[in-house]
Amino acid sequence: MHSTSRARRLAWLGGLFAMSFGLAAIASDAWPAKPITFVVPSSPGGGTDIYARLLAEGVTKELKQTIVVENKPGASGNIGAAAVARAAPDGYTFLVSATPAIAVNPYLYKNLPYDAEKDLLPVARGVDAPLVYVVPPGSRLKTLDDLIAAGKRDPGKLAFGSAGHGSPTFLGVKVMEEKTGASFTHVPYKGMAPTMQDFLGGRLDFLQSDVASVLPHIKAGKAVPLAISSKSPLFPKLPVWTEQGLPDVPQSFSVMAPAGTPEAIVQKMSQTVVKAMQEPSVKQRLIEQGYIPVSDTPAKFGQQLKAERAMWKALIERNHITVE
Repeated sequence: MHSTSRARRLAWLGGLFAMSFGLAAIASDAWPAKPITFVVPSSPGGGTDIYARLLAEGVTKELKQTIVVENKPGASGNIGAAAVARAAPDGYTFLVSATPAIAVNPYLYKNLPYDAEKDLLPVARGVDAPLVYVVPPGSRLKTLDDLIAAGKRDPGKLAFGSAGHGSPTFLGVKVMEEKTGASFTHVPYKGMAPTMQDFLGGRLDFLQSDVASVLPHIKAGKAVPLAISSKSPLFPKLPVWTEQGLPDVPQSFSVMAPAGTPEAIVQKMSQTVVKAMQEPSVKQRLIEQGYIPVSDTPAKFGQQLKAERAMWKALIERNHITVE
């Protein structure tokens, strides 16, 4: 009798599982049935925002559904990331984020309002985004060596802005300081757009920026590039600082989903992101902004993210970098 009851219970559980799986499949097949929100955890006009809007355009074409880009800047991406972590895992809210919120901040902040590993699912690494050092036109600094020499000669005299504590635009300079012995004054902002405003207003001496954020100003002659983190077809003659022995600080823009989002939807969005970025007009515009499109699966992205988190953790601990 006991074995019969157990068999019935197992059969009941199996049926329940099958029904749940069937409902999930039906739900994912019907997805998307309404507009999808891409949350950008930084200000409008910055590199992440530029990428998110290009991506939204491509995804809209692929899914035949409206994509709403919503900016939630602040705390180096923590505010926007937390909002997505708390969102319903129904496939209608995604995080389009730069590196800090998903791979760096867990090792800089003691009390994050979300757990980057447990609360967010990898969907797709969208693009890699090289970083570039720039100075105002007319600056006496003509090379990266000039900048480093000035930072050694007059520690703290030159000021640079960044997208916030923990952003690659901050950590990159910090690592350069540790490597060379130079020292600069850091001015944090809530994203690259307000940083750029002060730079253009003459209140900052230099920046390390993602290419997309500063490219229009380079073309307009309002920012002069000194060096770049990796080779770019946009700047074929610009010195690459990693080839000069300075550490790279990798920057990418990626798509994440709230934990619990159905696997079928995660896979479908991942495939859609990859397909959207390979659409000729979107891909060309990405490249023109200085982005390098990346094609991967959620599993591959997850593995890369795990390795990247370990690298950031070691880098931050090795250089004793903390958030004020």
